[in-house]
Amino acid sequence: MSDYFDMTGKVVLVTGGSRGLGYEMVKAFAASGADVIIASRKIEPCEAVAEEVRAMGRKALPVACHVGQWDAIPGLVDAAYEAFGKVDVLVNNAGIAPTAPRSSEVTEDLFDKTVGVNFKGPFRLSALVGERMYEAGSGAIINVSSTAAIAPSKTYPVYAGAKAALNIMTQDHAMEFGPKVRVNCIMCGPFWTDIAKSWREAADKNSPAAIKRIGRPEEIATTALYLASDRSSFTTGAIIRLDGLVP
Repeated sequence: MSDYFDMTGKVVLVTGGSRGLGYEMVKAFAASGADVIIASRKIEPCEAVAEEVRAMGRKALPVACHVGQWDAIPGLVDAAYEAFGKVDVLVNNAGIAPTAPRSSEVTEDLFDKTVGVNFKGPFRLSALVGERMYEAGSGAIINVSSTAAIAPSKTYPVYAGAKAALNIMTQDHAMEFGPKVRVNCIMCGPFWTDIAKSWREAADKNSPAAIKRIGRPEEIATTALYLASDRSSFTTGAIIRLDGLVP
């Protein structure tokens, strides 16, 4: 069983890989034998994580990229392929969840940034990398969504809408790039990350989940490894809830 999620020889690109859930996935992929491209807006955190990966005996490439900017995506793709010659797994993890008191106070800039990072960027990156994966004969794309996409709320309609779009895009791309490339989605509930530090303790204490707490960052690792590995060869277009709840 120890080699079930063996990623030796694989190259994995993780956006938002310098912190939170992305950081946990980067470490998990490296620990399983993969070389990793860590992408985020700021290069310094990416370089710090890259050093951790190298200390584990794996290769790492830190890349500064704002995935919400359409024209920045080709540069990230080119850097990945120039360094490693391939991308076996793409993890569209980067996301932002800004809110406004009410919809009428959402500015066009806030709207565009939210949709850009949570949907436009993953779309463009999947389009470019997915085509190359298809031409190479194999690959896996993992989108990281949110249960906000299926839980109506007056708090974050733009974020929820972008994540709902990401869910259906997962299935669209599974059809477009199949059968050579599998495309799946991890739909996360609340997690105990640094991004959630303003509300995580209260959410953890009052969680309605069957497990009676919010998720711990490391708990995303095995789901990501499963979807990235050949052990999920009959899984595509799936949206896997990771929230501790009972539907």
